[in-house]
Amino acid sequence: MRVRGVVRSPLLAVAVLSLIGSPAAAAEPVVRVLLYQGAGPVRIQPPGGAGAVEIAAAGGALRVDEARMERWTHERTGISTWNGMRVRGRVEVLPSKAGLAVVNAVPLEDYVAGTLGREMFTSWQPAALRAQAVVSRTYALHQQARRHRGGERAYDVEAGTASQVYGGVDAETASVRDAVERTGGQILTYRGEPILAVFHSASGGRTASAEEAWGRPVPYLRSVSVEDEDDSPATYWRAAITHTTLVRALEAAGQSIGEFRSMRVAGRSRSGRVVKIEIEGSRGRVALGGRELRTALGESTLKSTMFEVRSRGDELVFVGSGHGHGVGMSQWGARAMAERGDDHREILSRFYPGTRIESVASRSRQTLASGAAR
Repeated sequence: MRVRGVVRSPLLAVAVLSLIGSPAAAAEPVVRVLLYQGAGPVRIQPPGGAGAVEIAAAGGALRVDEARMERWTHERTGISTWNGMRVRGRVEVLPSKAGLAVVNAVPLEDYVAGTLGREMFTSWQPAALRAQAVVSRTYALHQQARRHRGGERAYDVEAGTASQVYGGVDAETASVRDAVERTGGQILTYRGEPILAVFHSASGGRTASAEEAWGRPVPYLRSVSVEDEDDSPATYWRAAITHTTLVRALEAAGQSIGEFRSMRVAGRSRSGRVVKIEIEGSRGRVALGGRELRTALGESTLKSTMFEVRSRGDELVFVGSGHGHGVGMSQWGARAMAERGDDHREILSRFYPGTRIESVASRSRQTLASGAAR
């Protein structure tokens, strides 16, 4: 999951109430998920047994079964299918700079279920699943508030790893639905705002602070120790690459070093992650951040920036621990806490210190009351 910024203005009302309406309506918030953006065309099966619709981009508009439209949507309730993916809520197709965009406007709790079932093993302990449900719900509303503040995008989150992986109906299981229902409406807040609830697979023994990972402090994203992640397949990992592979990866990233000569770690963060690495070649020396090197080599190669590097013949061997950026909740750490008997509130308190668990519904009532008073 990539960072999209931290909301620090009183926009929870916008994020939640713009789609809730009046107290009488008490409608559930809706999350707008970008399923696809590209040249198209796309084929969508609306709910209710109607025939599939083919939609193509047409010079700033859409061509829908040969008819020109500004946008396409359906108002039927039920399950739609796009590219083999079944989703609840409404599906919309809009013109975009890339051609067209497919957006799923889905009720918040259904979005959380479709995300939880893709971001965490559904067989894990209930407390871990509940913690992830609160985190996914919070992240969605944080991003929604950010969209309302910026006003440029037609969606709140993407369906892939740029936001949270969203699988729609097929990601739902009994354990997922139970976790969503038992945490219904719960979000994490800091000073009244939904937090930037980032998470990662495994920390390697200690999470990273937002400041060391991204260069800016966030009060509730601090470095904390994590125990018992040993069951994670990424607790210890190795990756070997040839000198030639490294040189080509650096060239693709705009760094030309010529023939490889040496590499050394030149700086680490407080949590032990690489923040500076020096590489020498026949054309000179370059210094990269650990994140830059991970991006250049691929995140599936360097699973994290917590690593050592060794030279072996014409290869470099990276020996590391953890998986992901390391900020926020460690999912394997949450699993370990749940196995020790901690509930989801204790898990969340550990990884997001200084935050509160609040209810979307209760916060909407408070905001409406304060608005009426004004």
